[in-house]
Amino acid sequence: MVNYYREQTDLLLKTLIETDINMNISMFYERKDPYKTVKELTYHIGNVGVELKESNQNREDIDIAAFTYNDAKYIRKEIQINNEDIYNLFIYINIYSEDEKKLEYYLNKIEGITQSKGMQTRRANFRQEELFLSTMPFMKNEKEVKTIASRNILTSGLLATYPFISSSIFDKEGIFIGTNIYNNSLVFIDRYKEKYKNANICIFGTSGAGKSFYSKILILRYKLLGINQYIIDPDREYNNLCKRLGGVEIKIGPTSETYINVFDIRKESIEEGENGYLATKISRLIGFFNLIFGELNEEEKAIVEEKLIKTYKNKGITFDDNSLYKNGKFKKEKEMPILEDLYIEFGKDIKTKKFKIKLLPFVKGSLKFFNNYTNVKLENELIVADVYDLGEENLKYGMYLFIDIFWDKVKENRQKKKAIYLDEIWRLIGVTSNKEVASFIYKIFKTIRKYGGSSIAITQDISDIFSLDNGTYGKSILNNSSIKTFFSLEEENIKILEEFTNLTEKEKIEIKSLKRGEALTFVGNDHILVKIESSEEERKIIEGKKNEENNNSNR
Repeated sequence: MVNYYREQTDLLLKTLIETDINMNISMFYERKDPYKTVKELTYHIGNVGVELKESNQNREDIDIAAFTYNDAKYIRKEIQINNEDIYNLFIYINIYSEDEKKLEYYLNKIEGITQSKGMQTRRANFRQEELFLSTMPFMKNEKEVKTIASRNILTSGLLATYPFISSSIFDKEGIFIGTNIYNNSLVFIDRYKEKYKNANICIFGTSGAGKSFYSKILILRYKLLGINQYIIDPDREYNNLCKRLGGVEIKIGPTSETYINVFDIRKESIEEGENGYLATKISRLIGFFNLIFGELNEEEKAIVEEKLIKTYKNKGITFDDNSLYKNGKFKKEKEMPILEDLYIEFGKDIKTKKFKIKLLPFVKGSLKFFNNYTNVKLENELIVADVYDLGEENLKYGMYLFIDIFWDKVKENRQKKKAIYLDEIWRLIGVTSNKEVASFIYKIFKTIRKYGGSSIAITQDISDIFSLDNGTYGKSILNNSSIKTFFSLEEENIKILEEFTNLTEKEKIEIKSLKRGEALTFVGNDHILVKIESSEEERKIIEGKKNEENNNSNR
């Protein structure tokens, strides 16, 4: 670099660093003697001032002389009054390539970029060796090139040369996500890092945009780190990955032989030193029964709560936490009530006959698998909850059931890192849900960090997650996610997203035009375009069956 605009309003190197061209950039700052500088400036100001007074105003160089006069006065004032220092600035750029034609192309490209930013460059013809040495980590500013590259700059102006401005993310202990689309730099994110306000992630994108593949990449790579991961799988997308990684798959449905009792009170449901097992459980059950009975008013909630208390009391469980212990041990699954016990209680009171009728399918009908004692243990690092067999109308019941049990697992050990993946989260915080359930999901996103956890919200139905209570819960979950990843979206979804995020006009255009596997990612305050990358081995693990089918069809 040999010259710049008199005034710079942007970072000098930003555009260069964000290119994908291989280069080394070296900068030297040499502080000048302020007393000597002020003396020289004063002498210059005096001489030029006389010239301006006595010269013919029609001289062609009169404007240039006026500029140098005003600049000299400004620099002297900054040094004398504002205590600024003055430096000589030297910037050297070394571009390299294995192909001579490509090298020339890169040189022309860099020259074009610098000129568009008001910077003049000069090729180091016959001085290539000296410039190369100046860009090496020897702290040596070769005198043969420094006389040409020198440019004076005040302390405040040095801000324009700040080099660490690439919109890349490289968390030291993070996992590899992909490459920055603009400059090919590697993106490593450690979502559990203290610099982020939480470890939560939102993953939005249309069908086929790459959000499921990205979610599986995260699961695979965090599994290698030994992090406990719990996945709600409404579309049976994670079965193959679960098997390949040695995880446990739990299915509930008409043909399954695994059961989870919604009435279970687990020892880890409240923290050590706290109390209120039954009160905590009843608040969660109210949300579950809101899903079954529809939105309950305050009177109906009170009646249902009364019957729940009675149902637990019949099993010897009261608001006294000691009632959950028997012979010094926490009560087992078979000592808890089940749905049929509540069904019987509803039948005893004319005010709750309508609830008994609505509960009938869950006790004696097509959904009677909900009416069983829990017979599964959740001890694996990777657990996938398969609720696909429940069908579209009943998915929300199974999803809530597993979230309830997974949340207790999260609270079990604060020191252990863990994550809950909520695929198709709109079913639990959208218009088909209710405020109690949505509040529970929001609570998870807001408090999971203190248990060493991370919540991941995945959906393609953006309009649905903002449909309940004017989007209150969708917005809360979005705001409580430090990492937001947006794959390609339709125009109407982008407009909805714009209302709840600080998307720029440029970013809105980018989201719409993203290719499969590309995403706009917000990580803290950084916004970057990322191409999700995976190795061939990872792809085989994630898409094992698909690859086998493709290979067979090609034979």
